Amino acid sequence: MNVKTNLVKKHIFFAITLIVMVVFPACAQQQYNDEKEFQAKPIDGGKGVEITKYIGDKFEVRIPPRIQNLPVTRIGDEAFWKKNIINITIPNSVTSIGERAFEYCENLTNVTIPNSVISIGNHAFHSCRSLSSINIPNRVTSIGKQAFINTNLTSVIIPNSVTSIGERIFGGCTKLTAINVDAGNNSYSAQDGVLYNKNKTTLIQYPAAKKDSTFTIPNSVTNIEDWAFDSCENLASITIPNSVTNIGSYAFCGCKSLTSVTIPNSVTDIEYLAFSYCESLTSVTFQGTIPSFCFDEEAFLLYVGSSNYLRNKFYATDNANGTPGTYKRQENSDIWTKQ
Repeated sequence: MNVKTNLVKKHIFFAITLIVMVVFPACAQQQYNDEKEFQAKPIDGGKGVEITKYIGDKFEVRIPPRIQNLPVTRIGDEAFWKKNIINITIPNSVTSIGERAFEYCENLTNVTIPNSVISIGNHAFHSCRSLSSINIPNRVTSIGKQAFINTNLTSVIIPNSVTSIGERIFGGCTKLTAINVDAGNNSYSAQDGVLYNKNKTTLIQYPAAKKDSTFTIPNSVTNIEDWAFDSCENLASITIPNSVTNIGSYAFCGCKSLTSVTIPNSVTDIEYLAFSYCESLTSVTFQGTIPSFCFDEEAFLLYVGSSNYLRNKFYATDNANGTPGTYKRQENSDIWTKQ
């Protein structure tokens, strides 16, 4: 019995040894994808190359650090556009990720961005719907507009190196519960998972999946950025302080649970579709007047084709400045009446 047992153990040991000898060296040889899978061009006077297009068909891509015997320094615009990749590893030679570089890579679940990257372009990861986490390195200074729009990110940390953020970078991220900012960042800040500029005078973005049903905007805020509360479907009540002067375009677009709102007398500008498609919004109180040219016609549009705009009622008796007061409508009706 012991002889047979020892023989079995030797066979198992031999099999494991063979696997280690054969498989692992093969993996090492395949550490990076063949450079023939990439189209590239020299940039910066021949000091580096930019990947212009991925022409391979692999699900897992490890970009080689050198192509054409030059360091890969940039992922070009649309280089991986709509590719069916799952994992991507970017080498430590890359400093820039171009516009729409990975747009519509809907199966992309893992991205390794090295510490060498300084800028992430507009729409870089637009609609990477399987992407649930991202590590933004501490050398990144610029993140372009809509860089991570329509992804499945659940939380994100903006490092202290970032000095520029484009509009709506996390728009359509319906699972995003918190946006955090490194305390050492000199341009941006966060409070309770909400993104602001450094001194909290501009509210940039409230995460769409934040579970709270009520929110009070800090009284330091003077500007509510475009798309700031876009599609925040859990939000039923919002308190806007008397410090706010501007409510940006689409600011509360698609806040389907919002039932009422008070516009303080400090507000002088309500921009395009600011409260559009808020289907539960039945009561709006204006505490002050607003110049007619600063109140967009479709700011409170309920649905496409809605004809009885709240704005028309507000300026019914004073077409220059409007009439303060509370305006209400019945559910399933677009007709507003002053109370």
